[in-house]
Amino acid sequence: MEAAHPPVSGATLSVDSPARMGDLGRRLAALLRPGDLVMLTGELGAGKTTLTRGLGEGLGVRGAVTSPTFVIARVHPSLTGGPALVHVDAYRLGGGLDEMEDLDLDVSLPDSVVVVEWGDGKVEELTEDRLHVLIHRVTGDTDDDRRTVELRGLGERWAGTDLSGL
Repeated sequence: MEAAHPPVSGATLSVDSPARMGDLGRRLAALLRPGDLVMLTGELGAGKTTLTRGLGEGLGVRGAVTSPTFVIARVHPSLTGGPALVHVDAYRLGGGLDEMEDLDLDVSLPDSVVVVEWGDGKVEELTEDRLHVLIHRVTGDTDDDRRTVELRGLGERWAGTDLSGL
């Protein structure tokens, strides 16, 4: 018997500037709640941290949201009584979830919104319910700031969630 695939919801959006990427993050933050895992995928400079900065603003967290490349993870507590934002950069981590175990993401996840840049193949085991955000540069365009953003909600948590309105 084949295992059932988790429900999927999704949308593809066009973003034409870093300011609009931040706006998307702020709008997306309104959908997030404690226990949500957000995986960000995109090449260097695609806008992953800019999107996360917008998420932090929308969640009302403390501290400037910057790339956690050299510290691996930053925790931004809520200033509004909402969930903390745990921002992880898994770029320099090679292995799967075992290598990330020291970060205690499984402990942080139930009470926080966990955002993982470069998490493909590394954090999927944390939960079947996750939002995968894929950011692609628009090629062949003279405007270097244009991006296509694919939002894929996986699992029961995201089933039926309309992501196209973002």
